[in-house]
Amino acid sequence: MNEFLAYTFVGLLYGSAYSIAASGLVLTYTTTRVFNLGQGAISMVMAYTYWQLRVADHLPTWLAIALILLIIAPLLGVLIGRVAARNLGDAPVSVSLVVTIGLFVLLIGIAQQIWPADVGRSVPQFFGSDAFTIGTFRLSYHNALTIVLAAVIAAGLYVLLNRTRTGTSMRAAVDNRELLSLFGGAPGRVSTLSWALGSSLSALAGILLVSQVGLDYYQLTFLVIDAFAAAVIGRLQSLPMTFVGAIVVGLGQGYAGYLPQWQVLSGFRDALPTIVLFIALIFLPPVRLRVGQIKGIRSAPVPTRFRTAQVGIAAVVLVALLAGQFSPTHQLELGQGLGYGLVMLSLVLVSGYGGFVSMASLAFMGIGAAVVCKFATHDPLIIVLAVVVCAAAGALVALPVLRLTGLYLALATFAFAELMDKLVFQTNALFGYGSVLNAKRPHVFGYKFESYGPFVTLMAVILVLVAAGLLALRRGAVGRILIAMRDSQIATSTLGLNQRWFRVGLFSLAAAIAGLGGALFAELAGNASATEFQSLYGLEVLLLAVIFGVTSMTGAVLAGMAYMYLPIFTSQHPSLGGVTFLVIGGGAVLLGRDPNGLTNYMFSGVRWLLGRLPVLERITHRPERVVLRQESEQVVSHGAA
Repeated sequence: MNEFLAYTFVGLLYGSAYSIAASGLVLTYTTTRVFNLGQGAISMVMAYTYWQLRVADHLPTWLAIALILLIIAPLLGVLIGRVAARNLGDAPVSVSLVVTIGLFVLLIGIAQQIWPADVGRSVPQFFGSDAFTIGTFRLSYHNALTIVLAAVIAAGLYVLLNRTRTGTSMRAAVDNRELLSLFGGAPGRVSTLSWALGSSLSALAGILLVSQVGLDYYQLTFLVIDAFAAAVIGRLQSLPMTFVGAIVVGLGQGYAGYLPQWQVLSGFRDALPTIVLFIALIFLPPVRLRVGQIKGIRSAPVPTRFRTAQVGIAAVVLVALLAGQFSPTHQLELGQGLGYGLVMLSLVLVSGYGGFVSMASLAFMGIGAAVVCKFATHDPLIIVLAVVVCAAAGALVALPVLRLTGLYLALATFAFAELMDKLVFQTNALFGYGSVLNAKRPHVFGYKFESYGPFVTLMAVILVLVAAGLLALRRGAVGRILIAMRDSQIATSTLGLNQRWFRVGLFSLAAAIAGLGGALFAELAGNASATEFQSLYGLEVLLLAVIFGVTSMTGAVLAGMAYMYLPIFTSQHPSLGGVTFLVIGGGAVLLGRDPNGLTNYMFSGVRWLLGRLPVLERITHRPERVVLRQESEQVVSHGAA
C-alpha cells in the first residue's frame, strides 16, 4: 500500500506541474494563436532566477516568489509578446513555430551565460522537510501545495476565460481584432495580458519543480515540454480537459514504477508523455483548413540548369582541393559538414518548398547511421539500404497523422524525434544505451577509401547531385504543386489535389535524403552513437537551416558547415558555450519570418557589388529571358491577396 501511495503522489506531483505549465500554454494559444514552444525554457530561466533571489541573494521565500510571479515573469512575457511574437498569430504556422523554437534556444543560452554549469546549485522545498502522514506514507507540504495549486489554477483560468468580460475579450482578440476594437476592446492590451499570465504560470511550474528535479538547463526545460501532451489532450482550448490530461500523464509516469527493470523499458517512463502526445495527435478530430487571404512567400530564385551545373562542378573541385590540402582532422570536419548539409537539404524540400515544419530530420539521420553501423560492411549497397529504410520510416511517420496539418503535424514530428531519442535509439536494435557502433567505408569498383580526402570528395559529389535533383524537382510540376500547397492549402484543395498522399511522398523523400547524410556521416567517421542525434540537436538543425535560408541550396550547405563548427567552437572556448545558443536562438527570432535567411542578404550584397562594378556585371550577366522567367515564377509563387 505504501508503494502504491508513493507512486500515486509522485504521479500527482508531476501531473500537477504539467497542468500548471499546460494551462499557461493553452491560455496563450487560445488568446493569441501562437503555440509557444519556448514555454519550458521560460520555466527553466525563472527557476534559476528563483535560486538567484532565494538562495544566492537570501531574499525571503515569499518575496522571491512575489517578485518572479508578479513582476519578472510578466515582464518577460510582455517582452516576448511585443518583440519576438508580434503578429505571429497571423503568420504561417511554420514561421510562428520557428520563432518560438528560436526563443527556446535563446533562453537556454541566456541561462548558460548567467548561471554557468560548473557551479553547484540546489533549491530547498517550501516548508522545509515538513510533511503529514497518509496511512504510512509521508507527503510533504510542498508536494501537497503543488497538487492543490494545479486544481485552483485550472478552475480560476476557466472562470476567467468563460465567465468574465476580460476573458471574452481575450478569446475575441484572436478571432477578429478589428471587430473587438469596434466594440471598445483593446486587442493589444488583451494579448499583452495573455503573454504575462502565460509566462507567470510557466514560472510557477518551474519553481514548484526545481526542488524535485534540480537545476538543470535541459531537464527542467524538457520536463515542462512534457506538458504538451496535456495541452493536446485538451485540444489546445479546453482547460478542464487539459487538467485531466495532465493528471493522467503524471499518474502514468508514477505507476510506470511497477514496470520490470528491463533494459528495453529503461527509457519508457521518460518517454511516456511523448507517447501520449503522439497517440493524442493521431486521434485528434480532422482539422479544418483555414479559409482566408493567400500569403505567398518570396523564395530564392531557381538557377538554370546550366548555372546549376557550373556551381556544382565548382563546388566539387573546391572540396577536392581543400581535402587535398587539409590535415586528416580538418578533412573529417569538412566531411561532417557535408553530411549535415544533406540533412539541411531534406529541410529545404519539406520546409522550404513544402512549408511543413519537421523537427525529426536528425532522427532520420540517426536511423541511416544506425543501419550502416549495424551491418558494418564495405558493400556500397548498404547505403542504398539505409536510404530505403529511412524512406520507409518517413512514410510510416506521415501515415498515422495524414489528417493533421500545420501545428499538429509539426508536433507529431517532434514527438517522433523525442521517441527515437529517449526510447528507440537506446535499444540494442539500433545503437543501444551508451554504445558507440563502428562503420566501414564502401569499396566502389574495387577502390578502397582508406583516407578521409577521397571519401569527402565523394560526399561532395553526392551532395551536389542531390541538390541538383531538388532544383530539377522545383522547376517541374511537382515543385509548382509544393509552392501552391505552401502558400494556400485551401486553394490547392479546391483544385482536387490529394494533399495527404502527396505529403506522405514528400516526407518519405526528405527522410531518405537525411538518412543518406547519416549513412555517409557514419562511414566517414567510422563510428556513430545515439548522442549525436538527440532531439534538442534536431531543433538546432532546423533553426540553422532557417537562419541561413531554408529555401536555397546554398543556405543548406552553409547551415551544415555552421552546425559542424558549433561543437568545435564550444570545445575551444568552454566559457562561451552559451553564446552558440544565443546566436542560434537570436538569429532564428530575427530571421525566422524570412525563409531566405542570411543567404538572401549575401546574394543581395553580391548583386549590389556587381552593380557597382560594371566589368563584373558584364562577365556574370545572364540572358534577359532567364531573369524574366525567374521574376514570373516569383510573381506566381506570391499568390494574390
